[in-house]
Amino acid sequence: MLRWQPLLYGSPTDLLKHSGKKIYVLDNGKSLMLALSQDATINRPVEAREHVRRFHELFFTLAPDKDAIESNIKRAFNMADKSAFNYYKDLSEKGYYNRIISGNVQQRIEVDSVICDFEKYPYFIRTRARQYIIRSSNITERSLVTSCQLVNSVRSDNNPQGFTIEKFSILENTDIRTVER
Repeated sequence: MLRWQPLLYGSPTDLLKHSGKKIYVLDNGKSLMLALSQDATINRPVEAREHVRRFHELFFTLAPDKDAIESNIKRAFNMADKSAFNYYKDLSEKGYYNRIISGNVQQRIEVDSVICDFEKYPYFIRTRARQYIIRSSNITERSLVTSCQLVNSVRSDNNPQGFTIEKFSILENTDIRTVER
């Protein structure tokens, strides 16, 4: 059984406060192991981009199945504020999701880039992606550009990166080409 023994700084809590220092763990005083530690802020840019990428995948990947759409959208809502809900509500009221289902249309997204400005908080994000709308007769490729702000929030099972997307907006959503099937 491993147990903490004070070495350089006192308690285990004191040890963890010293980011970048080597932490050693003793196993009953016999074997010495080096424990790796890392400052959590180092990974925040990577986590931010993954948060935004995953939100877009959940929000814009649609199958012609009401339950699948609702499941993806609900998971996306855990990552964003009311601005995403308002966009969903607007599309829903216009019958977009019903047309996806009745037309047996699939929609998928490929995120090309997530550009984050970490110099100012809340973080400004711009995302560029390709959206593919797949019908039985053709495939339409669209250019999708969105923007949002990203704020720190509590980590949870539904929001593992600990960010919330705010002020989500679609800047561009235009056809690039349509290919007959």
